[in-house]
Amino acid sequence: MYDPTVARLTYRALLGRRRALVLFALPVLLIVIAVAVRLFTGADDQVAANVLGGFALATMVPLIGVIAGTGAIGPEIDDGSIVYLLSKPVKRPTIILTKLTVAIAVTMAFSAIPTFIAGMILNGNGQQVAVAYTVAALVASIAYSAMFLLLGTISRHAVVIGLVYALIWEALFGSLIAGARTLSVQQWALALAEKVSGEGLITSDVGLPVAAALLAGVTVAATWYAGQKLRTLTLAGEE
Repeated sequence: MYDPTVARLTYRALLGRRRALVLFALPVLLIVIAVAVRLFTGADDQVAANVLGGFALATMVPLIGVIAGTGAIGPEIDDGSIVYLLSKPVKRPTIILTKLTVAIAVTMAFSAIPTFIAGMILNGNGQQVAVAYTVAALVASIAYSAMFLLLGTISRHAVVIGLVYALIWEALFGSLIAGARTLSVQQWALALAEKVSGEGLITSDVGLPVAAALLAGVTVAATWYAGQKLRTLTLAGEE
């Protein structure tokens, strides 16, 4: 269920010059913020949790997920080059799973690793804050990649829809409406971070069993439906 050729083409598309600049810019910004905060406030566990929760998990991870998830397939559908893949003897679910694997790997690399580094800079992993948010970034990367890959498969406006979800639903509505936080990948990931970190530093509105079930369910459902949608694409329909 993994095709090296599809993976290589996907990596090349995601790590092209324009996307790579954006992918690198967000982690660099997080590191710069972490260094500045450490210089001005010193090592503080709560400040570290606030920075990692407020910027890394709430902003950086979903934005990178949007770039990697939609970029793994959306541009190929838009410009018609997906026809090349569909004409090859590669099963369409294999194409989706391969592209999802690449999107997850890219999202994890550009979000979880910088999150850990920033956490170590901020407080040296006091009360496991750096590890907790790294775990949250890892699991969130999986769910975001699956969701945004699905969006890239079904909509030509996947990036816009992804940004609306990440920046308006999760960041804005999630901060104002309690019910919205229940349907938030960020909150599901925070449930795992809460389990790892020191007591009281990280909280989630969703219990860990429910969060784990939702993360797994959304990832599997989005991946399956993306495979089904790709099955319905025909060479004639891509002309």
